[in-house]
Amino acid sequence: MKALHLRGRGLPHEQPVEWWIVDGRLSAEPVAGAETIFGRHGYDGWILPGLVDAHCHVGIGPGGAVEFDEAIAQAETERDVGALLLRDCGSPVDTRSLDERDDLPRIIRAGRHLARPKRYLPGLPIDIEDESQLPEYVAQQARWGDGWVKLVGDWIDRSIGDLAPLWSDEVLKEAVDAAHAHGARVTAHVFGEDALPGLIKAGIDCIEHGTGLTDDTIELMVEHGTALVPTLINVENFPSIADRAVRYPTYAAHMRDLHERSYAQVSAAREAGVPVYAGTDAGGMIAHGRIADEVEALKRIGMSSTEALGAASWNARSWLGRPGLEHGAPADLICYDEDPRLGPEVLTRPSRVILRGRVFQRPRR
Repeated sequence: MKALHLRGRGLPHEQPVEWWIVDGRLSAEPVAGAETIFGRHGYDGWILPGLVDAHCHVGIGPGGAVEFDEAIAQAETERDVGALLLRDCGSPVDTRSLDERDDLPRIIRAGRHLARPKRYLPGLPIDIEDESQLPEYVAQQARWGDGWVKLVGDWIDRSIGDLAPLWSDEVLKEAVDAAHAHGARVTAHVFGEDALPGLIKAGIDCIEHGTGLTDDTIELMVEHGTALVPTLINVENFPSIADRAVRYPTYAAHMRDLHERSYAQVSAAREAGVPVYAGTDAGGMIAHGRIADEVEALKRIGMSSTEALGAASWNARSWLGRPGLEHGAPADLICYDEDPRLGPEVLTRPSRVILRGRVFQRPRR
């Protein structure tokens, strides 16, 4: 494979950068005879690490699990908008064979959702009858996944007609400890308020959605170093979820209230020092390929355009333990003719998508 050459301005520092690609990896050392594929006329364009969708379900569609060909199409959609690293927060489809393909994003898997019977979307989780078995199942998923385990922290309990926690505090501590003993981190789906204290005190590493955050639980997250992936574009679906919950008026009212307070609470968490990363929750009610919209939504919680983009690129990569743009790293990067911080209309249309050193998209004429 012929060596490639790129130059432009990097982010977040906006300084001129120059990279060579040799055998699918980045080199800061010049390579004679390399073909310049970006920045032929100077440093006017922009170069940054591939985008990260930190909550992206490859293998799930609006109706639940999808066929394997559809899972591949989902991954291709993410690649084409520059999302080259996906943290798959639970999927019933075994996508591990996709790792053998060099044309698809890298996926960090959390295995299957872990839930109680009838306390999550049917067909997606492993249902655990006896909660005392949760640590055993967590250890199993930790061995199966790529360093993450996904719990369902709360869901509607139809016996009370509202959101309620799924697990006792005691079993949560055992479960999180079991994951950590296997070298895995734990995250949890949480909409409401009541499940948060037990999860955070148990040492959970991340909260998904977090619409029920309060001043007290934000303080706990700061104390424990818990991260937050708020999936803001999916939270916009809460009113329609409430509209369909006519049999459960308390739950419906609760979901509308959580929606109303969501941006203020996520903003308060960020201001308090909780690390916030970009994730779309693609695969269910959210179409794949919308990471640019989530970056835009993060600006509404007070993030600057650079900070919001970092939450979906260099900062997210660091959090997930994956390299950005550095000598010897895999050549997973994206290039833009215009500043990608200008908005979704630019961010979602990279001029170059380069994955493992292969160019997948040419400039639009």
